[in-house]
Amino acid sequence: MTILRINAQGTQPGLHDSPQSVDSLIRQTRDIPGPVVIMTHGYTYCPHDPVDCPHHLVFSMTPQTYPKRVKSWPRALGLDRTDRLTVAFGWNAHGTLWSARRCALQAGQALARVVIGLKQENPNRPIHFIGHSLGVELALEALHHLEPGDLSRIISLTGATYRARALAALSTPAGAAAEFINVTARENDLFDFLFERLIAPPLPHDRAIGQGIAAANAVTLQLDCRDSLNALAALGVSIEAPDRRVCHWSSYMRPGVFALYDRLLSSDKPLSLATLRNALPEQTDARWSRLFAMPRYDFPLPFVQNTP
Repeated sequence: MTILRINAQGTQPGLHDSPQSVDSLIRQTRDIPGPVVIMTHGYTYCPHDPVDCPHHLVFSMTPQTYPKRVKSWPRALGLDRTDRLTVAFGWNAHGTLWSARRCALQAGQALARVVIGLKQENPNRPIHFIGHSLGVELALEALHHLEPGDLSRIISLTGATYRARALAALSTPAGAAAEFINVTARENDLFDFLFERLIAPPLPHDRAIGQGIAAANAVTLQLDCRDSLNALAALGVSIEAPDRRVCHWSSYMRPGVFALYDRLLSSDKPLSLATLRNALPEQTDARWSRLFAMPRYDFPLPFVQNTP
């Protein structure tokens, strides 16, 4: 297993806890066949922070579990194989949401430099991205600085960004050549709503991508939709049903989700975008439909009797 631990330092990338240059380390990975999986975190994480460093938490094979309840992304994705290359990409997501978003846009340029370096060393190796929440902004920003084919597939885990922003990135030459999997959940509606109240939209009346996006190279997957979960099960991916009405982290904490992401990021048994689109419902559920839904009863009610 090879994990490159890289942080954004403004618009430039730098190695985490190492004076070595990023380019020299990337050159050493030339013969790893890949694919390359780049992971990035969302809001509140910050490299080198004693509590919130992502390299000790979600990016670690053995993450510290206090004070945060986290899951190891590289372990869950099965990235502990010698033929895979992982980039754990950290950035400063501390501070207000406004300042963190500004840092995300700068970090996206640093991410683009890493992708370009990886492609230069091994042009035939596919590069994929998976990121949570505000971290999805890094991939969208990077698309504005990349060439077609540099990024192959982007998995957005309850991404904190606007539809117009995502569609503009997917309309760039690099974006049009990439595939975008928009993982959403009605559990995240409250966080989408707050994002829309705090961050000004690029266009009037724009909405967060949690409500879905319409693009030829994108598909939206609602993780707390029963029909979607049944469709995934038919494709051989079993994900547990949701047990919360509000949750911002279910896209990576729910048991079974990483089996799906492994299928989307792996070259062993890949799941195509067309297969996913054909299997899933065309529309997502309406906002707030989960928060205000009546409770379900899956057991016989005592006042219901069989007719004699």
